[in-house]
Amino acid sequence: MAAAASVYPPLKDRPIKNTICLFDVDDTLTVPRRAVAPEMLQLLSELRHKVAVGYVGGSNMAKQQEQIGTGASGVDVTQLFDFCFAENGLTAYRMGEQLAGASFIGWIGEERYKELVKWILHYIADLDLPFKRGTFIEFRNGMINVSPVGRNASHEERGAYEAYDKEHNIRPKMIEALKSAFPNLGLTYSIGGQISFDVFPTGWDKTYCLRYVEAEKDREDGVEYTTIHFFGDKAYEGGNDWEIYSDPRTEGHKVKNPQDTMRQLRELFFT
Repeated sequence: MAAAASVYPPLKDRPIKNTICLFDVDDTLTVPRRAVAPEMLQLLSELRHKVAVGYVGGSNMAKQQEQIGTGASGVDVTQLFDFCFAENGLTAYRMGEQLAGASFIGWIGEERYKELVKWILHYIADLDLPFKRGTFIEFRNGMINVSPVGRNASHEERGAYEAYDKEHNIRPKMIEALKSAFPNLGLTYSIGGQISFDVFPTGWDKTYCLRYVEAEKDREDGVEYTTIHFFGDKAYEGGNDWEIYSDPRTEGHKVKNPQDTMRQLRELFFT
């Protein structure tokens, strides 16, 4: 998969016609916040010779580059996939070229944003957790990511917090409190990964990336994708893969972990 995009057939010439596979990142392509395994990159490379391949994740491009590109494969992540959809597609790349995006702060406005952040920080300050680390709110182009324990938690601390969260429902309770405090902001709250949840305008979930996929049919070198496979682990109501997994435009595949993703891909495309 480390080869340049030019070694792959043009999108319109992929052998399995009108088909694209889209992947969540954490717990689908990689262990959360860890580098992608070489065997996953190899399988995706083989898949890319058959169909169009893309990923859609909530994190920004820098984090996705860290997990899938440099440090994992040594290659720019935009060269490893036909389509890269960071922040649910608010930052999008097609064949290495960036497409037009959108901005969360431009949508919500500075005053409403400050009210939201002030409320979140007060709520987290009053939480009684076994431990707290740093970066409780991460500002992104298309959303904010909220972590009650802090995104600076180590890999081991993330696992410990995830278990604690499942027992005490820290994130679900916080989301319900946010909905009550800001009923008219038009925001969606979506749990993803081990320690955090995303906050973004309603409709800016992972289905946002599908507008780019659908627009392909209008490009001179594009393809009308009639079959859109999506693979994700948080494919349950409230999980950040649910909307795109259950969307009528996609064929959703729920996975347990990267090994399960590879197993399902082999059964679907290599048997």
